[in-house]
Amino acid sequence: MEETTQIISYFAYLLPAIVVGLVSYFFFKGHTANEEGRRRYLIQKEAQNKLMPMRLQAYERITLFLERMDPNKLLIRVKPFSDEVSKYEELLIRNIEQEFDHNLSQQIYVSQECWNLVNAAKNATIHIIRQGAMHEKEQDADAMREWLLRNFMEEVTPSQKALVYVRKEVSEMF
Repeated sequence: MEETTQIISYFAYLLPAIVVGLVSYFFFKGHTANEEGRRRYLIQKEAQNKLMPMRLQAYERITLFLERMDPNKLLIRVKPFSDEVSKYEELLIRNIEQEFDHNLSQQIYVSQECWNLVNAAKNATIHIIRQGAMHEKEQDADAMREWLLRNFMEEVTPSQKALVYVRKEVSEMF
């Protein structure tokens, strides 16, 4: 009987220690998880603060590319150096491709949908330039240039459509 009482008294002393140990374990586990989440948040916030200027610069460069590729501006900026339509067509397309290649790295900072629209605008512009070259094959480069300018005065260019999306995406960042 005395042994049973002694075991019960040991258990009576041990039970509060076990309860305090379990409470401490769960408290520190929750506290550690909270601290880890806070550290991750701070690291993510710091990374975002460093990444935001780079993303904005990428959008600026894409905007500049779209503006330079806009047929209304491209045709005025790049003048034909000969009367051959095929050489002028090649010059315009090479100019667009060089601009695009120069800005290829910007795709890692923008959404996939935005980059796809930029790429589609580039391809659509090249396609329209090729159509203009086929339409004015019998004429000279200046006639092709005039035909393209007339056609683009009446409608929204692929570059302008892509610019609308770029502006929308940038506005969503803030």
